[in-house]
Amino acid sequence: MSRGSDLFVVCKHCGSQVSPYITECPYCGHRLRKRAPKLPRAKSRSNALTRLVRKPRLNVSRAPLVRGRAGRAARHSDYARERRPYATIALVLAGAAGWLVIWAGYVDFGKLAIEGSLQGHWWKLVSSQFAYVNGIYAFVAVLATALYGWLLERRRGSAIVLATFLGGGVTGALVATAVYADPIVSGANGAALALLGAWAVPDLAARRRGYYYDGDLLGTGAIALTLLALPYARPEASWLAGVTGGAVGLTIGYGLYLIDPPEL
Repeated sequence: MSRGSDLFVVCKHCGSQVSPYITECPYCGHRLRKRAPKLPRAKSRSNALTRLVRKPRLNVSRAPLVRGRAGRAARHSDYARERRPYATIALVLAGAAGWLVIWAGYVDFGKLAIEGSLQGHWWKLVSSQFAYVNGIYAFVAVLATALYGWLLERRRGSAIVLATFLGGGVTGALVATAVYADPIVSGANGAALALLGAWAVPDLAARRRGYYYDGDLLGTGAIALTLLALPYARPEASWLAGVTGGAVGLTIGYGLYLIDPPEL
């Protein structure tokens, strides 16, 4: 039977064209068939969605490895964030111990700090970073070291924190002794500014380009100004050592940013 004839059937009793989905002729009442034919089932959208849901899922329990420098940076960043900041803890404990032994009178301030020319005592370039005679100065410098040392160690690792702290502090003390005939250098204002500057470089670059950054540059600026103003309140802190340390930290941070940009 053709597709057009499926639209109707002819009653054999009266010859009328009636629907193929009825059992009796509406015109004469003649019985056309015993049962009504079954209607074709259309494929619904719900059935298609059900089939999609029942498809086997992909195994996404393990993310694919990222190759190249970006992948290495991501794995290094994840590893650095999982471990404890041992270098920062050691620097904080050393600063607190330096203030404690001087305050308690166990060690003379001049044994650790730089007062006048070095006279061959080059180790004072390092020991002066942990020499504090004033508790407020010690608190501010050690707190800044703890904060930005921890942030930088999470991003770059322990070796970079130690290199930045000692590089900024020792360079600042060396410049101060070279410029002044009778310098006084003590405390880690320059070293703390070096850690602060090295950490802030990626955020400063992101802000300059209009990208998103996670750090608080406003608070960082306030802490930097506090460290720079400390020498005007405490004469044993050198402003030249602080400025030099901050410049060293910015240089180190910019070099690291060019070599291996971190994931913020």
